[in-house]
Formats: sequence, C-alpha cells, structure tokens
Amino acid sequence: MNRTHASTLVAFAVVGLAVAYLGELALVAGGATALVPPLSLAVTLVGIGAIVVLVAWPIRQAVRGEGDRRVDPFRAARIAVLAKASSVTGALVLGIGIGITLFLLTRSVLPPAGTIWMAVATAIGAALLLTGGLVAEHFCTLPPDDPEEEGSAHA
Repeated sequence: MNRTHASTLVAFAVVGLAVAYLGELALVAGGATALVPPLSLAVTLVGIGAIVVLVAWPIRQAVRGEGDRRVDPFRAARIAVLAKASSVTGALVLGIGIGITLFLLTRSVLPPAGTIWMAVATAIGAALLLTGGLVAEHFCTLPPDDPEEEGSAHA
C-alpha cells in the first residue's frame, strides 16, 4: 500500500470546500437557514484522530523492534487502511469546515460569533484527524530491507 500523497489530500480538501460553500449558498438562496456543524463534531474528530494514533502505536513498536510481541500482519494492514481513511476524511471535512467558515464570513450580515467559531472548530478538529491519520500511517510503514536501497531511493 502506498502512502497518502499530498495531492490527494489537497484534492479532497478543495472538493469539500466547494461542496460546502455551494451547498450553503443553495440552502440560503432557497430560503433555508445555513447549516452549522455542532461543537460535538469537532470533539469527535479529535477523539477519532487520537484513537487512530493509539491503535497504531503497537505497530510502530513492533516495526522498531521495541515490543516483545509480534503483531498480526492483517491487523497492521487494517490499521494502515484506517489511518489512510482517517487522513482522507480529515482532508474532506477540513475543506467542509473552511467552506462553511468562508460562506459565513462573506455574508453582508455576519452571523453570531459563536456560529463562526463552531465552523472553525470543525476545521481544526478535521485538521487534527488528518494529522493523526498521517502519523498513524507513518507508524505502519516498514523500513527498507536493504540499507543501501534507502540511500539510492533518495538520490
């Protein structure tokens, strides 16, 4: 499995931003109120990011030879996939949070400050989920078998 590329994360963030901004615009143009994510979403995103890092920690110890027990390779693969999914989801929700924030800030009449801060909190929680996913993915990366291959890969 390949590591998550920055271009993939940027693409998901841009899609999330566009969908959120245009979706909010369509809602308000149709006479409905703008959707604002609750604070519990931001807290949940941070919690998931922490859990992903915590479940990847035994894999990191086994890869470095610090642990005294073996890790099931299927478990390691599942955690690596979870880490990748968390980073991509974090990028998407980060874009959504930024899109909602931009929409709220570009209105002629600004909403209450608490509304804007909840959208910003969602973006921050998503950024932490993205970071946790990338860290967990790094924990699940095996070192190269041959030390000479590492030097030639960077040249």
